[in-house]
Amino acid sequence: MLLIKTKIGPSKINGIGLFANQFIPKGTVIWKFHSGYDIKIDKNELAKLSEITKDCFLKYAYLNPDTDKYILCLDDARYFNHSDDPNCIDESPIEENEGITFAARDIQSGEELTSDYRKYDADYDYKMSIP
Repeated sequence: MLLIKTKIGPSKINGIGLFANQFIPKGTVIWKFHSGYDIKIDKNELAKLSEITKDCFLKYAYLNPDTDKYILCLDDARYFNHSDDPNCIDESPIEENEGITFAARDIQSGEELTSDYRKYDADYDYKMSIP
């Protein structure tokens, strides 16, 4: 669940992106998994979906390498784009299975929010192959 003001729009990185709609100081929590709002499913459930539905799900979900479960954000957090030099950091504190996303530095209003998919998505290679 996003915890700051954001908006979506055209991205210079890929398709649609997530943009800050406020100044975000370094260290601010931007996103945190919220059970009941965000969805967590295992691979067996994914296999039950039609191919079209599965393709859409996989485009926006990530595969947590620690829990081997897929996470789908139901808000605009699914529009974070990948960057090798992201302005957001994804960490997995012991008490938080699904992790927390922090601002890696001060982020200006209007700036695209980016994360390094390699840090939290076991499907990184697949994600990068989607046109």
